[in-house]
Amino acid sequence: MNKLAIVLFGAALIAGAQDHGQSANRMSPGGRSADRLTREVRHELVMLPYYGVFDDLAFRVDGSTVTLLGAVTRPTLKSDAEHVVKDIEGVERVNNQIQVLPLSPMDDRIRMATYRAIFGQPGLDRYAMQAVPPIHIIVNNGKVTLTGVVANEADKNLAGIKANGVSGVFGVTNNLRIESR
Repeated sequence: MNKLAIVLFGAALIAGAQDHGQSANRMSPGGRSADRLTREVRHELVMLPYYGVFDDLAFRVDGSTVTLLGAVTRPTLKSDAEHVVKDIEGVERVNNQIQVLPLSPMDDRIRMATYRAIFGQPGLDRYAMQAVPPIHIIVNNGKVTLTGVVANEADKNLAGIKANGVSGVFGVTNNLRIESR
């Protein structure tokens, strides 16, 4: 049975990698290998120098194949992610499905305004104090998607309300998750 791990990076920064839908024993040799691979892929992607709040990286590990997912603002970040993952011992194949967001001055303006609206809000400002904040703001053609992890439902709702109040935003999808303790 192949071990399948999905990691969302906003969540991974706070909560660590999470495995979904697994029935395999975590103490099996294959389980340790997949856990190690998941940790190494996560580490390499988080350490990318241009990975930031306006990017959303995720991945799935299936045996020795890593599928890269998400959306980034720079094409070089997509290729950098693929290169660092290819160099990890145990990775035989990388399927790079990262979307490069289109260049748009309007989207750039919305990104900055949404950043200020969310991280300038008392209560949410504490999330901006990390190197890569756990709330990621993805803007594609005026549509905002919030991804990552927050401490509670109130923070999730407040971030969504603040993003929705930004001028020029056509819609907000709030995919923020609540931190599991």
